[in-house]
Amino acid sequence: MNTLYGIQYLRAAAAIAVVLFHAAEKLGYSFAIGAVGVDVFFVVSGFIMWVVAERRSPTPLSFLRGRIRRIVPVYWMATAVMIAGGVVGLFPNLRLSIGHVLASFLFIPARSPSNGEIWPVLVQGWTLNYEMFFYVVFAAALFLPRRWRFLTIGMLFAALVVVGQMFASDNLFHVTYTRPIILEFVAGMAIGMLWLQRRVPGRLTGALLVAAGLGGFAVIHLLGLPFDTWTCGPLATALVLGTVSLEASGGVARAALPAFLGDASYSIYLWHTFAISVVAKLGMAAGIAMPALMVSAVAAGILAGAIGYRVLERPTIRLWRQPAW
Repeated sequence: MNTLYGIQYLRAAAAIAVVLFHAAEKLGYSFAIGAVGVDVFFVVSGFIMWVVAERRSPTPLSFLRGRIRRIVPVYWMATAVMIAGGVVGLFPNLRLSIGHVLASFLFIPARSPSNGEIWPVLVQGWTLNYEMFFYVVFAAALFLPRRWRFLTIGMLFAALVVVGQMFASDNLFHVTYTRPIILEFVAGMAIGMLWLQRRVPGRLTGALLVAAGLGGFAVIHLLGLPFDTWTCGPLATALVLGTVSLEASGGVARAALPAFLGDASYSIYLWHTFAISVVAKLGMAAGIAMPALMVSAVAAGILAGAIGYRVLERPTIRLWRQPAW
């Protein structure tokens, strides 16, 4: 797939939003809306998987192999660092158990012994449990004729959400994979279909959709309104659809730094919390003013991800003969 710079910029913005969310949480500020970066990531993921699979026609096995190459090694590295830090006492609130560690490496939902939440050892890895679930379902759908793939995945995910809304359960798979957030992958796939069929809206509508998405997030944040998947999912969908509409109406110009941050967005997402924790601890010990410390923590989180991308993610991908998409 030719580079869609608008999508790259969205990936960068989503990663930075999550960095802002965690830095603010660590330092006593409030930027809860930054969590919507995850919603944007999920819609973008559905879009990319659909477009690339349609253009490259991978087998189910080659699709999964490509996803594993791209996602697993660096995530395992970050998880291993977290475990090592916990063992030597760098993370005093982290409690480890063999079962939870294994579940974390295998992308299996499990309750953390630290707080009882359904989180892996590396907390932000909870989203990767959803990503891997989506990849497995998507790979299975590749066995079907093309015309049935979208409908099958869409109906399955919709059915799971209906089950989750109608029936309560303590089963971890039920709690995890019946959440409405899985519909964001389907929304991204739908945008991918429209993109390939050249049926996305025009430039003006695209700009309005982008404005609606960003404006909706801003209103939620500024007014302190409650937000969940039912509100943030559609806003993220509007943002992605608007962006690809602008791409289709003449393209989005390349800007080197945002494009690089888009490339590095996965590593930023994985590594930023380590840097934020270090900077926050050192900065508070040194008495640095909170606004300056907040800026420093965010910058450190982004920088840590950029370095991780250059030093770990790219070299790891290059170890494989085929490109990982």
